[in-house]
Amino acid sequence: MDKKSSPCPICGKPSTPQYHPFCSKKCADIDLGRWLKGTYVVHTNETPETNEFPEENNEDSAC
Repeated sequence: MDKKSSPCPICGKPSTPQYHPFCSKKCADIDLGRWLKGTYVVHTNETPETNEFPEENNEDSAC
């Protein structure tokens, strides 16, 4: 069964199996960079929690 692949979401060229859903490493890296810079946002109704990871005052731990 032959599936028609979707185009690269960055440039629109046909995607390749090696970098699916992208056409190349370059487009995959562009997408990763957008995620890391915060360009893509997932909207929720949740509010951020403060002190989600409270600091531990443990004198025995080595940093």
